[in-house]
Amino acid sequence: MDMQALLQQAQQMQQQLVEAQQALDEAEVEGSSGGGLVKVRLSGRGQVEDITVSADAIDPSDAEESAQTVADLVLAAIRDAEAQVERLQQEKMGPLTQGLGGGGMPGGMPGLPGL
Repeated sequence: MDMQALLQQAQQMQQQLVEAQQALDEAEVEGSSGGGLVKVRLSGRGQVEDITVSADAIDPSDAEESAQTVADLVLAAIRDAEAQVERLQQEKMGPLTQGLGGGGMPGGMPGLPGL
């Protein structure tokens, strides 16, 4: 086993991971529910950046029911956006981390963030 080649490969993988993490930092996804009555924008890392609730989601004649409906719609929109973030993270990080975390190196690769 050529240690120099192994070290070089590890450095390349680390650089690819850093680039993938930067892409996730810059990415945004949007989830929605209720036919677009509620929209949630998340960063590529899964942090909620913005929530928009349409006035059409609120029934002024029944504030209590309306509040519960809006809460349910917000939760559904967050779950929709989280599913999209998960797909995006898998797309960006999956190929890079596939063999490292559970495959040939128990406990991940030392020195590589997130592994």
